[in-house]
Order: sequence, then C-alpha cells, then structure tokens
Amino acid sequence: MAHSKGPSLSNSRGSNIYVGSEIRDSISLLDVLYANAFEEEDIDSAVAKKAEADFYRGAPPQWLNFCWAERPMSADKTTPFIKRDGYTELIQNIQKRRKGDLTSTIKLLHQPGSGGTTLAKQVLWDMRKTLRCAVLTGPTSDISAIAKQVIHLFTAGDQGQQNTVLLLLNDVCIQKNLQDAIMKEITDRNITTHMPVVIILNCLRKAVIKQEDRNNSRHVILRMELSEAERQQFEEKQIEISRSYGNEHKQFHGFNIMQEKFCGDYVKETCAFLNVRKKRRPKNSQLLAFLSLVNAYVPGSHLLQSQCQAFLGHQDGYRSFEQRMEPFTHLIVTFPSKQGQDKHVRMAHPLIAQQCFELLASAGVTRSDTARHFLTDFCVEEVQQHLMSVIKDMLTKREITVDDQQNAEWKQDMLTKGEMGEERKGKFSRLIQDIQDTEGKESKSNCVSVLQLASNKFKQNPFFPQALARFFYIVKRAYSKAEKWAKIAKDRDPNNSFVADTLGQVYKNHLMSRVKVEQSSFRISKEQGSIRVPKEQGWDRVTKPQGSFKVPEELGSISAQEILQLSTMAFEAFKDEEKAAENEQGADTQYDGINNVSHIYNNRGLFGYLQVANIVFDSLVSLDKNWQKVLTMEISADSFFISIGQKKLFKYKPLIISLRDEVERKCEFFDGYLTYSKPSKKENEPHYFQTDVKNCYHKYVGTCKPIHSESAIDVPLQKLKEEMAIAFPGLLCCLDKGYDEGREVIKKEWEKKKDGDGENNASQNFILANIILSEVEAASPMLTSLPILKRILERNLLANLSNQTPEFYFLVLLLFWPEEHKKMDFNIDLNKCVLEMQESYKNTYKKHLRSRYLRPLIFLGKGEGLSRLVHRSKIDNLLVEEKPMARPQARQDFTSQKWSSGEVWREPSVQDLLLPVNGVVRQHRVFACINGKEIKVCADQQSKVWKSGDVCFYLGFTIRGPVAYDIHYPSHSGPVRS
Repeated sequence: MAHSKGPSLSNSRGSNIYVGSEIRDSISLLDVLYANAFEEEDIDSAVAKKAEADFYRGAPPQWLNFCWAERPMSADKTTPFIKRDGYTELIQNIQKRRKGDLTSTIKLLHQPGSGGTTLAKQVLWDMRKTLRCAVLTGPTSDISAIAKQVIHLFTAGDQGQQNTVLLLLNDVCIQKNLQDAIMKEITDRNITTHMPVVIILNCLRKAVIKQEDRNNSRHVILRMELSEAERQQFEEKQIEISRSYGNEHKQFHGFNIMQEKFCGDYVKETCAFLNVRKKRRPKNSQLLAFLSLVNAYVPGSHLLQSQCQAFLGHQDGYRSFEQRMEPFTHLIVTFPSKQGQDKHVRMAHPLIAQQCFELLASAGVTRSDTARHFLTDFCVEEVQQHLMSVIKDMLTKREITVDDQQNAEWKQDMLTKGEMGEERKGKFSRLIQDIQDTEGKESKSNCVSVLQLASNKFKQNPFFPQALARFFYIVKRAYSKAEKWAKIAKDRDPNNSFVADTLGQVYKNHLMSRVKVEQSSFRISKEQGSIRVPKEQGWDRVTKPQGSFKVPEELGSISAQEILQLSTMAFEAFKDEEKAAENEQGADTQYDGINNVSHIYNNRGLFGYLQVANIVFDSLVSLDKNWQKVLTMEISADSFFISIGQKKLFKYKPLIISLRDEVERKCEFFDGYLTYSKPSKKENEPHYFQTDVKNCYHKYVGTCKPIHSESAIDVPLQKLKEEMAIAFPGLLCCLDKGYDEGREVIKKEWEKKKDGDGENNASQNFILANIILSEVEAASPMLTSLPILKRILERNLLANLSNQTPEFYFLVLLLFWPEEHKKMDFNIDLNKCVLEMQESYKNTYKKHLRSRYLRPLIFLGKGEGLSRLVHRSKIDNLLVEEKPMARPQARQDFTSQKWSSGEVWREPSVQDLLLPVNGVVRQHRVFACINGKEIKVCADQQSKVWKSGDVCFYLGFTIRGPVAYDIHYPSHSGPVRS
C-alpha cells in the first residue's frame, strides 16, 4: 500500500510499497527513481524552468525535467516531451525481457550528442510505476557490492512484493561481470521468483556503429540524424519553446542542434564569433579550449566548477562563474551532480566542442598546444580520480575506426554490407591520431611531447609511458627509445602482464624491421603467394592465389648473431609477461590502457613468443637452409657452428636447444586453449591466431625427429605430430581440421600404444580416436566396440576415480552416460564423477580459461552406442549445408551467429539429430533425470533457470562437465520434447 509520506517502489501487482531509510541506505550506489517521485512535493516553478532551460542548453536531463514536462501549467506548454524513434523499440525490448530470463541486457548504442542518455532516462521515468528503476552512479570497482544492492532493490518489501529492476549502466566493461555476480547472489540467497530480477539497460556512446551491432536484436541504435516524424516533433517543440523563452531559446544549443538535424552550418554559425588569438589569450578563452578538448575527445565528460574557478584565479568583486566566462557562457553548461556536491561543467554539445577545437587549430593553437597547456596549467595540483580517468581516456583509449579504402573486387566478395568498411581498433587514442594527422612536420614530435609530458607528470601511472613506447616503435621506429619507455611502464606496474607485453612487442617489431619482414620489402607480383605483413600485434595476411609466407631474399646486412641477439631479448620479455600472467588471478581490477582486464588470462606472452619463433625460423633458414635442422634439433648446433666458422654463436646455444621444447609446450597450451574455449559466446578468436600457432608447431616439431629421440620415429606417428593429433585436444578437433583420410591411422597408432608406457593417456587417446572415427564412418570395421572401450576405462575406475584429468572424466561421462530404459552394466556414481571433473578442471584449466566461454565438444544424440555421441562439427556442417559459402571465415561467422543467438536449436535438422533430455530445477540447480536417477548438470545460461520445476534441454559436454542447453519449462513452452 502506498504511504502518504516518503518514497515508494512499485511491486509486480501494480501497487506501491513504502521504502524506509534502512532500505534506502542499503542501495546507496544506485540513484533510484521512486514510483512516486515528486508527487508529494510542491515544485518551485522557477527551479523547474531553470532545469528545463539548462537541459535545452545541453545539460544532461534531470528527473525533474520529465516531471515538469508532464505538468502543463500554462497555454505555452502544448507539446509532450519528445520521444526519439528508438523510444518505442526500447520499450518493446524491455517488455519482452519482462517475460524472459532472470537477468538480461539491452544495449542502447548512441553516437555522442544524439540524445541517448535522455532517451534512456526517459524510458526509466515512464516505467517507474511498473518496474523498479535505478541508475548506477556509485564506483564500479566492487561488482559484488553492486550486485547485492540490485538484489536489495529487487527484494525490498514483504514476501511477494518483489519487482524487476530496470538498471541503467554507462559502462560496457562491467556488464557481463555484473550479470554473473547478480546470478551468484540469486543462487546464494536461493531467491525464488517467477519474474526477471534485473533488466540491464547499457547506454553506450559509440562514434562507429558496427554491422554486428546493427544485426543484434538486443541493440537499439540512436544516430545523429532525424526521421521525418522526429523532425516534425522538434519543429512543434521549437514553436512552444520560442513562446516560453523568447530570444533566450536562440542559445538553447543542445536542442537547436538536434532540431537543425545536427547541421554543421548551425554549429559553425554558433561558434563564428570566436576570435582566437594564438598568444596572450585570457584565462576564460584558455578554459574554453580545455573544455573543448575534453568534450571533443571524451564525449560525456566534464570538469568540476571548482577546478575551473581555481584556474580562472582570483577575482575582483563577486562575479559568478557564468559571468566570468562571458562571452563564451552560452557555449558551456553547468549542472548539478548529486545534491550538495560540486557542479559539473562541459560544452553544450560535442559538435560545438569539435568546432571550437577546429577554430583553435586553424588559428595556430594546435591540439598538442592545448593538450600540453591542459596538463601543465589546469592539472596543477594532485589530480582527482575523475579527472585522471578523463586524461587517461583522452591519451590512451583506442577506439573503433572504419577503413573504407578497400579494393572494389574485395568488396563484392563480402558476405554482408557491414564488411565493406573494415572495422578495427585505432593504433592510438583519437587525440594522438589527430595530432599526427593534422600538425604537419612537427606532428610526430608533438605526439611524443604530449605523451612524454603526461608520463613525467603522472609518475606512478604506467599507461602513458606504455602509449609512448608504442608510438616510438610503431610510428617513429625508434626502438631504443621505445625500449626505454616500455621498461619505465613495466617498472611502474611490474605485476601487470598487459603492461609487460609492450616491451616484448618492441623487441619483436625491432626484429621484424631488421629482417625486413615488411610490406615494402616484398616484391609483390602475380607469381607470389600468400604473404604476411606486421601489424601492431599479430600478423596481417594478404592473400594471393597460391604459395605461402616467404621471407624476402634480400635480408640486407643482418647476421645470424643479430637475429639471435634481438630474438633473445624478445623471448625473455614474453616469458616475463607469461610469468606475470600466471600470477594474475583476476581478483583485483586493473586497466591495460584499453580494457579492464584482470578477470581474463593474458595469452599475449605465449603468442608473442611463437610469433618471434616464426620470425627466427624463417629468417635464419633464409640465410642457410641447414638452420632448419639445427632449430628442430635434427643436427647438433655445435657441429653446425664449427662447420660455418661461427664460434661466436655458441653463446646462443642454450636458447637454440631449448627453443623446440618451448615452442612445443606453448603450442600444446594453445591446442587445448583453442579447442576447449573461445573468447565469449558471441566472439571468435582472430582468424590468424590458430594458423600462426599451427605453422610454428609444424616448423619446429611436426616435420622431423629431434636428435635426442631414443628410437626412430615411424611415419604414422610423425603424421600425428604433423596434425597435432598427439594430444587429446588435437584429436578432439581433428574433425574441424578436415583430416579425414588419416583417422584410421590415428586410431591404429593409439591402439598400439594403449598398453605401453604412459598407458592412461594413450588409452584415453585410443578411446577418443574411436569416437572421432565413428563420427565419420559409424560402420567402420576399424572401430572398437563400446563394451571393450568401457572395459579400458573400467580398469582405471576400479583403481581410482579421484585425482584424474578432466579428459578422463569427459570420456567416463560420454561412455557411461545412462540410456533411457537400459540398465547400466557398470555401477558408477556419475554425480561424483561430475564433481571430480569440475574440481579437476578447476586445478587444471580454470586459471587460463577464466572468463572464456567453454565450447560444447560433444552432444548427446538419438542413436545408440558411439553413434549417440554427436561432435559439434557435425552440427556446424548441418548449418552450412543449406547455405554454401566459399570463404571459410564467412562459414565460421555464420555458424557462430547461429550458436550465439540460439537459432541453432530451432533448426529442424539439429532437432532431428539431438536427444531431448528431461530434467528438473531445484534451488537454481539443474539435474538430468534418467531411469529414476538425477545427475547434476550446469546450465549454459544460468539466467534461464528462473524457478523450480520440470525442464527439458539438450545435453552437451564441455571440458568442465555436462551442460544443459536450450532449457525450457514445459508449462511455458509446450510439452516436454520427446
């Protein structure tokens, strides 16, 4: 029941509950929009009119703006608050989520200055009486604390008074972690509900809207353009505003820019009065330049009014801040943050900020000048965290850009229009790139001076010297200076592996430049094949009809000694990075200059090592073909050095004799890493990644026998190494590699070895080889029968079910998973097996695969015996059969979209292949029900497990255990599938 005094929240029944101070204190990180906001208040019309005028000038909206717009007080107020076209779509998306998962996300992507924040808050205002609406305003460092407060808001009131929270975020980095933390809190507190707990509305500024964003149904997009219907609304509102405010409305730039359809002419006319002097500019003119700087390059940011007043200095009399900023006052807006806190100051619109900055630059006040003066003159004392974040984004945040300079023939071969402009992350921040592009001969030195000034001013911060090191090695090719600043960055944060990566990249790029593995060094002709040219990280492939990567013959004056000297430094740097990454457990949030990264495992050190190994191999072999036998340990390094008269190379012998083993170890890591997981459900590894790993493995390991082998290696086993089928992950992805003709050979080889040394691993590989072979040829006479395969595993089960590898438990679950109405011929506690597998995964893989999406490897199908095991690749093949595509990357993108969207489960061919499994949910945990037994499984999407009861799903197996996919409650989605 609504209370006559104090704030109230809506409940799911459509009524309100009073919120006491105890609940309000427990949600201090959230700006909660109460259902009865302003209803018990006498609104001062002067205050409301001032807030309305500020909003039209360009200040962000306050809740009071929406309330005041709903209260017609005079004949002048004749039109409603403008609703952009995205409003209805956003409301509809939220309504859909109200019938969906426990937690879900909708992204509102808006170009800076297009009104995205206004639209998001307008939706919250209009839904405050049906949902519990809030904006996350507190610090985002403690995700678990935010999750707890969201749950407090959801459960506020007596039992049965719950209601879904509509939470507005402005931070893409914490979205997934916050959803996971909320789900953990729901499970830990065993919250029972028949409605979603939270719908997250993530409001993100994006200058470039990618094609994948346009295709995503959960994304609402707002651009700096108006439809005809929107234009009509703005014209009607302008008439009302001009009646209410007279000539004052001419300075309502926030509104006018939108009403003029973001017209550049209006912006130029607005700023035309500026008379910029290069020297002896007054303080208010300098402050305008600083505000233009931060708002042009960090849209949505602000400076504090107290900081601005301190910069303006001592004043005579009692002039207000706005008076002191004349004649520029109408170009800026000041607005309150939280009650009683310092006011915020920013430019009226990002387009005005950009235009002012352009006028400054054309008058000789360059971007670099303004940036330097901002760092030295405005940031004079200890810089607050808010301003530090602005500076960091301005100088180090790399944004998505689109390269439209594509070959016309290449464009025609693209799968979608979105690929016609290649989207990539800029090499540097937008400010640094603009300085480089616009300041002529001094541009590079100006970039250096800005980054060096920031590096010297903020002596504890590692990211400015990191960016400076990157500029030196990428742009100036000044590797000694790059090395110096990379080491400074590393010294400032020695435990941050992402900072350590820069030093390795410096050495790697120095080595590449010396061996001339650059595009300009290649004689590109029709006869040449596929080549690679270096990018800032990784390799970029330029595809020609045939051939393979080739180091150019003209290596200049570089010697083997210099190659080994530079590579030694690169190898050591990447090994240091690898050690740092091993020690990063993901508990604390750090920043790598691009993203919050502590929750992920940094694989750049391992991959960088393999990149350098590739360069070393190709460059040394180009000098002398016998280097191939040396690097692969086929011949002795000692005898080779003596034969070529290069005794000075003996000091590199420890590196050379360890290189093959290091490459093998790192490639084996990536074999499991890439087979068992991917970056996220919707994101794949870069296409070059697996290719480069495989190439490096083949160069060092997969082509010959090392001299320390005790016996001659036979051809079939060598074939296993060539195909990376020597280990469990490599075997598992044989189907993905298309290695059809060799599967029987693989099975034969593992059959020979299953009773020899290393029996356990060999037996596991033998069993898996049979499973893989059965996927291709179910009736093959080479197949070993299921009872025999089970007996092989039984020998180990009888000995010890504990302390085994995840792969062992994986096979146990595949072979012994019970069939409906069939008695098991071996008594195994599968629940114990699942728990042991999860513990084994935790000890073996969790550190490296944390935050990554675990791939389903095998599914339970409708057949019997081995035929009921369905490899994921079989489903991929079904998906592309009806949509042939020439390019492998297009096929991968297509199947990936089917999986991530859940469309794969709606495909009739997939439904015919997979076996629906009946199960039950209790306390947010899922169990498969077979023959009266319940086996605990994980949910692929925990947010779909929203109540206790019977469920139906498809069963897949990851390296962590059995997983329920496409969970459905029969009472809501028809009868249980059979």
